[in-house]
Amino acid sequence: MKILSYTIIGICIVWSASSFAQDTSSTYDRRLAELEKQVQSLTEKTEKTDRKFGLFKSGKSKFLLRGFFHSGFAGVITEDEADYNFAGGSINPVLLYKQSDRLFFEAEFEGGFTPEGEFEWGMGYGNMSVIVNKYLTVRGGKFLVPFGTFGEKLHPAWINKTATTPLGFGHDGLVPSSDYGIELRGAFNIGPTKWNYQAYVINGPQLKIGDDEPEEAGMLKFDFLKDNNPDKAVGGRIGFFPLSNSSLELGVSAMTAGVGDKDGPYSKVRANLFAADLNYVKSLNFMKSVLDIKGQYNYSQVSDANYAVPNDTTDLFYDFNNVSSSYYVQLALKPSLVNNNFARRLEFVGRYSGMQTPEGSLWEQNATQWTVGINYWLDWRTVLKFGYQNSSSTAGGDDHGEEKSPGGGSSGPGAEHMFYVHWAIGF
Repeated sequence: MKILSYTIIGICIVWSASSFAQDTSSTYDRRLAELEKQVQSLTEKTEKTDRKFGLFKSGKSKFLLRGFFHSGFAGVITEDEADYNFAGGSINPVLLYKQSDRLFFEAEFEGGFTPEGEFEWGMGYGNMSVIVNKYLTVRGGKFLVPFGTFGEKLHPAWINKTATTPLGFGHDGLVPSSDYGIELRGAFNIGPTKWNYQAYVINGPQLKIGDDEPEEAGMLKFDFLKDNNPDKAVGGRIGFFPLSNSSLELGVSAMTAGVGDKDGPYSKVRANLFAADLNYVKSLNFMKSVLDIKGQYNYSQVSDANYAVPNDTTDLFYDFNNVSSSYYVQLALKPSLVNNNFARRLEFVGRYSGMQTPEGSLWEQNATQWTVGINYWLDWRTVLKFGYQNSSSTAGGDDHGEEKSPGGGSSGPGAEHMFYVHWAIGF
């Protein structure tokens, strides 16, 4: 009887322990499931916040080094002399950093030799971009100003189809290259058409008043770290793709800014700049070639102002209608669709450019330039360029006792002939 009682008691104890263990395990599983749901909910909220604000996410960052290098040989012939030189060119590394799917950084450094043989580094641009949504990207810092398309998209040596820039661009040009500020950009569709836009606020250009270089009074100077007045430059560009295959883009740009020193006699002087650009790329099946047409027209208007006559002790001043313009049209034909491998690597290029600066200014000129060349592409980003360029300019009369000097490429009035061999590689 005792054995039976002990057996029953033992069975009850084992059953009770088993029931307790099952209850404990069930409670544990339930709590674990609740914790997993909470972790999943927090993860989803974090990812949603990251997608909305572009915050850093571990494992998403990437770094890329790109850029380009170019060098070559040029022979320049004028009425007075002939000059033949191998050009050292420059190296331009571009740093690209992706911190997340929405946060980016880019910078271009410019390295080259001075005429004295010293190597110097500079920064072409450096900025950070945040993708807000598929229609809007915000970037700030120093960036290439989207005034037309040449300065922002076509200037790198391996993309530019000639060895030189069109009149009106570069040193003493009429348009901005890079500047400090903030920019909004994006793209959208309206029916079957495509559009893109850029809008920005930057430090903007400054007015040269002739205190350092009297012959350049009235010109604009660009790309300065610090503005000379509180009136920032406001501008933008809008591009339109009227064709469904996006082969044609038409763009218009505008910028306005106060350019005079805030406390000086030129504090009210303003500059208004406008541009129109065209880009057309089309496959010509009957020629087994690709046609590439590009062009841009620039217009610059600066408020009238009085400038001191150089080397004059009687406080005389002169003025002029400060309006300038420049343009270029470029055509390239590449037989990319032919069967011959050598011919497929060739590209035939022609460009015509012109610039007119204010009549009555010391930098008055009417200049034209045409360039023809044959490029040989070793691969899609390495090119050898062979070309000839003719530049001519006519300066105005000597109204102020000073010799006029052109501001757009040639060293003085008259004709200039240049032969070049140019090598460029993008990496």
